[in-house]
Amino acid sequence: MTPTAGAEAELPEEGIPEAATRRLTSGAWTSGLSVTDFASCLDMGMQPLGYVQGYAVMQWSWFMATGGMGGFGLGGTWNAPTRHGQYVEQWRCPHGFVSAEHRMYGMNYELTWLEQSWATGWGLAMQRMIDEASELEATGVIGIIDEMRPLAGGGTVEFRASGTAVRVADAPRPQPPFTTYLSGQRLAKLFEAGFAPVSVAATMASVRMLGYCITHYQLAGAAGGSWYGASAGGASGVGPVDQVNRAEAAARRLARERIRTQLGADVLHGATLEQFHREIGEGDLSIQCTLKGSRVRQFKAFDPLPEPRPVVRLSDPVGGIAP
Repeated sequence: MTPTAGAEAELPEEGIPEAATRRLTSGAWTSGLSVTDFASCLDMGMQPLGYVQGYAVMQWSWFMATGGMGGFGLGGTWNAPTRHGQYVEQWRCPHGFVSAEHRMYGMNYELTWLEQSWATGWGLAMQRMIDEASELEATGVIGIIDEMRPLAGGGTVEFRASGTAVRVADAPRPQPPFTTYLSGQRLAKLFEAGFAPVSVAATMASVRMLGYCITHYQLAGAAGGSWYGASAGGASGVGPVDQVNRAEAAARRLARERIRTQLGADVLHGATLEQFHREIGEGDLSIQCTLKGSRVRQFKAFDPLPEPRPVVRLSDPVGGIAP
């Protein structure tokens, strides 16, 4: 394979790992695209320059030093941290004092420190990937894949971001290079519709739920015939778990609000929303919602792409060309 322009340029001694420096200056280009996506990008005039990557390792914990039920006992006060604009919702037991173990109070509140840690880790990995693309003098990075996975022990996680750096012939190089989750035909259809990728956009919202008595017994599947079960859901034991529903709705709402602040006047394309739970203790949950997509901007009216050209022709038995 032939060296790509810019691949032999001197790289800074600091800022990019030594192994990445060797990879970027090897003179060979690499790609994370499938064969069909690769062909489609070549047809759009995108030259692949290299497979670029970024990583960040963050210390991670699902627990809070303050926020357990010990601080919320009978006669106690709510000690959950609050900030301006932070989601906080309190729940109070309708039964009155029953016993020391009875959960008279509950709370849903936003874990802002966890959201900030996620944003830092994701942002570091993405920026390091973009730095590699800039060293290759790329116009953009397409087909991005990002993930978060646990690292060995200690509540540590690794953020990863990777994609294929490309150069568009005769096009000005944006600073920084554009980024997008799209590639191949999906990216071609985006251009056909008159939109261009700007950057990837992502956010994570986290809500901690400390269940009060009714939520606690509902999640435990308390029998409808018990006094607590009847109070929680009636004689049948069937009914919505309101506190969980409210916490989930709050996480989705927070994620949508934050992604809008990143977009400005642009549009989020190919959005994916994932929500998952982690049980902290009996009746207590940590709820996370991630929202990701490609930030795109309209630059022209709808402009259909040229008809695809055939690359294979089949002959009939007598040597003619099949229609």
